[in-house]
Amino acid sequence: MFAVIKTGGKQYKVAADDVLTIEKLTAEAGDTVTFDEVLMVGAEGDVTIGSPLVEGASVVAELVEQKRDKKVIIFKKKRRQNYRRKNGHRQHLSVVRITDILTGGAKPKATKKAAPKKEAAKTEAPAAKADAQDDLKLISGVGPALEKKLHAAGVTSLKQVAEFTKEDIERIDAELNFKGRIEREDWIGQAKEMLAGK
Repeated sequence: MFAVIKTGGKQYKVAADDVLTIEKLTAEAGDTVTFDEVLMVGAEGDVTIGSPLVEGASVVAELVEQKRDKKVIIFKKKRRQNYRRKNGHRQHLSVVRITDILTGGAKPKATKKAAPKKEAAKTEAPAAKADAQDDLKLISGVGPALEKKLHAAGVTSLKQVAEFTKEDIERIDAELNFKGRIEREDWIGQAKEMLAGK
């Protein structure tokens, strides 16, 4: 079975599983596209010609990819006038695969999309991270660079700072070369005050 469709001001003869490159469509890769402008439908010697369209006929396709055509150079010149203009143009195109040719007003089958679930997962992830980490820059003397170093050393919350032991202080002093900064600036006291004020 074949059909002749009109899209982008051009006509194409198509059959099931044909892949063709047409003028750009406003859709994303993987979307289902329906062409309602069907000029002719034929199968095994039986041909229906529209006037201008075949009533109740449509062609369903899947958008494979959006791409651009080869560059076309536009060059203008006027001799003895010191006039030259050179421009390039790459036409936007869509590649589609024909999946079905429908007649008699039949509607395409609905396709499931998994994209919204991925978006939901992405929006939930930052919230979970926010619960796991405190803003250590609230401690006087801790800036963005020092906060990154503390995160690398495994210190991500004010509660951890408030519960520092002598061993923890010595370990972080040695790892980050603080030279007694934690005790000198009283990080433990600051963290406890902030947690109490929450």
